Amino acid sequence: MELLKAIRAGRLNDVKAALEAGASLDDEGQPGLALGMACFLGHADIVRELVLHGAAVNCADNLAVTAPLAMAQRGGHKEVIRTLIELGAVVPAGMQTGLSEQEIRAAQWTAFRDGRVKPDNDDVPADGEVEEIQITRLSHVDTQVLEAEALRAVLGKA
Repeated sequence: MELLKAIRAGRLNDVKAALEAGASLDDEGQPGLALGMACFLGHADIVRELVLHGAAVNCADNLAVTAPLAMAQRGGHKEVIRTLIELGAVVPAGMQTGLSEQEIRAAQWTAFRDGRVKPDNDDVPADGEVEEIQITRLSHVDTQVLEAEALRAVLGKA
């Protein structure tokens, strides 16, 4: 109960304290309630903390009304949607996220880079190694575009 109160109030430190004290992510037998509430209320920092403690970002159907992505969408919180994608959430085809294709690709690249998703392209090494290109002394370069293009190539979605 303390966890849900802290989430409702948007108090990250109280959420951390409740989790460290052993609070369940599935309050009263309702799987995903804590994460769903954080998504709906727009607390991206709390979403990250809950996932760090084992909350699942994906459901059997991410279009279900109680799925984290759907909760964030209903709450109108694009930053939470981006956070969920960065944490490995799969965006179902046709879902309106409020993010541009570039923003979605950049978030997916972050998830891939951080090892939260695996490539579905056989040309990518199984150990996840990807050549990183260091570009120094350039200004006004949008690296998210470069990362989105790299993700598109890695995932075979050219």
